[in-house]
This record gives sequence, structure tokens and C-alpha cells, in this order.
Amino acid sequence: LATTVANRHIADIMAMSVYDGHQFFQQVGVEPGEHRVAKRILAEVNSRLRYLESVGLGYLTLDRPLRTLSAGESQRVALTAALGSNLVNMLYVLDEPSVGLHPHDIGPLLKAINDLRDRSNTVAVIEHQESVIRSADRVVEIGPGAGEQGGNVVFEGTPAELEADEGSLTGDYLAGRRGARAAPHARPTDQGWIRLTGASGNNLKHVDVDFPLGVLCVVTGVSGAGKSSLVQETLFPALCSRLNKETSAGLPYQDLLGAGQLDDCVFLDQQPIGKSPRSNPVTYIKAFDEIRRVFAQATDARMRNITMSHFSFNVEGGRCSRCKGEGQISIDMQFLADIYMTCPECQGTRYRAEVLEILYRGRSIADVLDLTVREAFVFFRGETKVQAKLKKLMDVGLGYLPLGQGANTLSGGEAQRLKMATAISTRSQSRTLYILDEPTTGLHFADVAQLLDCFTALIDVGHSLIVVDHNLQLIKEADYLIDLGP
Repeated sequence: LATTVANRHIADIMAMSVYDGHQFFQQVGVEPGEHRVAKRILAEVNSRLRYLESVGLGYLTLDRPLRTLSAGESQRVALTAALGSNLVNMLYVLDEPSVGLHPHDIGPLLKAINDLRDRSNTVAVIEHQESVIRSADRVVEIGPGAGEQGGNVVFEGTPAELEADEGSLTGDYLAGRRGARAAPHARPTDQGWIRLTGASGNNLKHVDVDFPLGVLCVVTGVSGAGKSSLVQETLFPALCSRLNKETSAGLPYQDLLGAGQLDDCVFLDQQPIGKSPRSNPVTYIKAFDEIRRVFAQATDARMRNITMSHFSFNVEGGRCSRCKGEGQISIDMQFLADIYMTCPECQGTRYRAEVLEILYRGRSIADVLDLTVREAFVFFRGETKVQAKLKKLMDVGLGYLPLGQGANTLSGGEAQRLKMATAISTRSQSRTLYILDEPTTGLHFADVAQLLDCFTALIDVGHSLIVVDHNLQLIKEADYLIDLGP
């Protein structure tokens, strides 16, 4: 601390905001002829601080720990590391840089991306955000659907040509041919309220907030306004402690009223639902029990005394003894991540040969696990219990997933919608509050429309929803809005 620059030691400088730090370093070395050695260093420092400012992070202090940043802030800090370097003739690939960003923050982000391009670089961006698509020089659309129905180039050209192309799903939404719903009538907020007072964690300034129940309540605000602090880190832990559910300690607040109107509170995040290939969409939604029952009732199965449990790959009996029903063998790579290879005995089917000989409508249990949800729905016609479970997966837009796809290979959005399908399929009389943090992450306009249908299904069953998001399509459909800021 005895070493100073312009009478400031390093702790003083680290306590400055990015904006103040930038001002300070611009004033250092004003006299010509001074600081010949520091000249290059100062140029680099100023360039990086200028980039942090340009992506709207001028308010962060320099010594702020990274783990305390919001998702949108972390995303922009990571981008600054790339954007702040003065490299040329590079290919930059950005995967959804607008994740966690409020529409207000996307302007500075686009300017930073365009600066990269103007320095003779090539920038490839994977994105669904309307303003980013419109500002592109060239758009490539992959589709036409998801999963099995995707994988083709549907369109290639300028944003204006995309808008005019009637065969493009994205073009339909950009041009307004789709997505404009009839003016929605907001649901009445007369089914009770939850009142949270004196929330003061992180940057929350002793706020009192009322959340309505039985409706779609959306919490908005610019990145870093305190949305996650309020909902995920204050309201959710407070409700859990009132409902005697285990959870980590939350941020401080004074009082919580109205929790007695709820039977349960669930946080639906985008964390993966399982780490091994054993868990898959059909076991998660509990449709596999019904499918196994159908196979066990086949004439061949009854003649050979093969029961429901033989069709499970989680217990001894019918599963392959070599891979223990995983279909893959995990190879421990010591210091690296484990690798999976197809089991040489069952060739990835998970079952013993005699179980695979039992056919239902000409397909074995392994063939059925290879079907997509939509194909299986048609295949099990007449089996109402199986169809009812699979219908829930189709309702949340997961009709393209193969039934046996390992849960460890699902994307964050898919995992979240799978949890939602489970919530919709358990039609209990309990009143549950579902809290979602940015469920539209990674979703196309068409996927958001489907997500809104899921929300409607949850509310119609009698549940309540609080969603933290910036997506304009979702905000327009909300029954009640809470905006944090400014």
C-alpha cells in the first residue's frame, strides 16, 4: 500500500467503479514526455475499462467478486475479455451472447460486436434475439423443426429477405405473420397475495413487494437490478422455511405474509435432471411404468413368465448383465472425464436377448425407447394411460425427444420443460407456487409460444407462477408485472 499512482494506492483504485477507474486512468499521464514505460500499459487498461463501460457495466466496482454477479453481468464480463483485445483476422463464435440481458442492454452489446467486425474480424453468432437477428449482415436459419425434424438449412440471406420468406418460421415471427396473439385478458388478481417486506439483500433497498397468486406474475428489470436477489434468493428460501422445506439460507428480509395459502413452493431451474444415461424423459415423467405394463401383458411375455420388472433396466432380471442396463460402459479415464462406449454384449439395447424377443405391435422394448415422443404417442394408440403421460411431454414442446435419450444429454431448456411436464402431469389438489428464473433462455419465438401454453396449463390446474425474465413476448402475456430498477 506504500506504492501509489497519482497519490492512490491499489486498494483505493480497486474500490472504484469501472466508470471512476476509467476517468482516473485517463487523467494519469496527461503531461507529455512522462510515463514512457507506462504508456502502453495505460492504453491497455483504458481499452479494457472502456469496453466494460460500453457493455453497460460502468457501475460495477473493480474488486467485486465474480460469483456475486448476475447471469447477464457475468456474460458481459466474459465477452469483454474477448472484445477488449485488439486482435484482427480472427473468427469469433458467440453462443447466445444476449442470455440474461434486458432489451436495454442489447444496444451496447451489438455495438461491441459490430466493433469486432469492423476490425477485420469474422463474427458468427448463434442467437434468437430479434434485435440481434435484425442487425446481422447475413442470417442462416437451421430447421425446420427440432431434433429429428431439424438439421437442414432452411434459409440463407439478409434479415430483410428472411422477413419476406414465407417458408421460414423465424421470418414469420419477425414480420408479424405469427406471434401476434389476440389482446389477452389479464386474469383477475383476486386469488390471494403473498407480501414480502423489508427485503435488503445484495442491492435491494428495503423493498416491500406483493406477489399475486393464481396468475402469471413476471418480474422484470435491467441486468443486475436485483431480480434474482428478490425472487430466487429472498422469496423462495423464505417460503421454503415457512412450508418446512429444506433449502439454503436466503437473503435478509423483515416479514412474509400469506404463505399459508400455499401447500408447496418449487423452483424450476435449468439444472440437468440426471448425470447418468439411466435417467431419461420417459422414466422422469413416470410413463415407463405404463409402457412396461403394456409389454408384460403381451401373450409371449405371459407364456414365458416375463413380468414388468424384466422390462426395467434399473433392476436385475431382464437387463444386460454386462452394462447393468445402461447400454453404455463407462471407462474411468483417471484424471480426465469418464468416457462412455456402446456395450458390446447388448449393442446398446440395454436388455437381454430373451426380453428383446417380446414384441408389442411388432416392436421390442428397445425399439420403443428409440421412438420419439410423438411417434410413441401414435404407436400406443388405445393405451390411454401411456398416451396421457406422453401428451404432457408434447404439450411442453418436447415431442421430438427420443424416449430413451439420456438425461445427461438434454439442454438446459429441455431439462426445465421436462420438470414442467412432470408438474402439469401430477394433478393434485395442492396449490403450488412455481418460481422460474429466465425460462426463455435459448428459446426461439415458437418455443416461447409453447412455453406460454405450459404456463396456462399450470395456472388452469390451480397453481401460481412467478417468472423472472426479460423476454418481451413473455412480458406482453403476463397478468401482473413487477419492474425492478431503475
